[in-house]
Amino acid sequence: MVRLSVNVNKIATLRNARGGNVPNLLEVVRDIESFGAQGITIHPRPDERHIRYQDARDLKKVVQTELNIEGNPIPEFIDLVLEVLPDQVTLVPDAPDAITSNAGWDTRANRSFLQGVIARFREAGIRTSIFVDPDPDMVRAARDTGTERVELYTEGYARAFPSNPGEAVKPYVKAALAAGEAGLGLNAGHDLSLENISFFRQEVPHLLEVSIGHALICESLYLGLENVINMYKARLR
Repeated sequence: MVRLSVNVNKIATLRNARGGNVPNLLEVVRDIESFGAQGITIHPRPDERHIRYQDARDLKKVVQTELNIEGNPIPEFIDLVLEVLPDQVTLVPDAPDAITSNAGWDTRANRSFLQGVIARFREAGIRTSIFVDPDPDMVRAARDTGTERVELYTEGYARAFPSNPGEAVKPYVKAALAAGEAGLGLNAGHDLSLENISFFRQEVPHLLEVSIGHALICESLYLGLENVINMYKARLR
């Protein structure tokens, strides 16, 4: 079964909108795990507009499954990860003012930089994953950074899925095969939803984990959080 990691950034966004502690992020995370999620993902950004750095510290004490921290490896982020020691860190090359992640790494051009960052995380016992576009060359080059996994950036798939699912998934199949050949574990995330996740799971080989946040929280407004988590798990079997 492909593991489901729930990104809880949107819960923090809702909390921050009123300046208090409702919804309580830690309580929601406990509930999400009790409903069957197999991991929790957070993506703290420098402006802390949703997940705050302190949230990462607090969640380390609460998460019982797998804690995945995503982000651009600026010095402050690196220090936070080495302090918190999550199960997994996912390196994402997003600009400080990015609304959401919008591109993967050029793993060839940034090989030396990524090697240095990943070596520090691996020395601390943290599994690393690199956010990449569905480009077999970028996937193969990721192996030279020392990472253990790559995460495929799936916005392109989600955007093209309604009109032509078969064509939408082709680049991801090729990238997944390249990951398998390179000996890299495979994650995926961004704009995956109840509508498109089953086909992706069916067609893409070697998939270990998906990280889903925005769609899952939106769907939960209508269907309920516990129900939606189990709907995703059924589709990921």
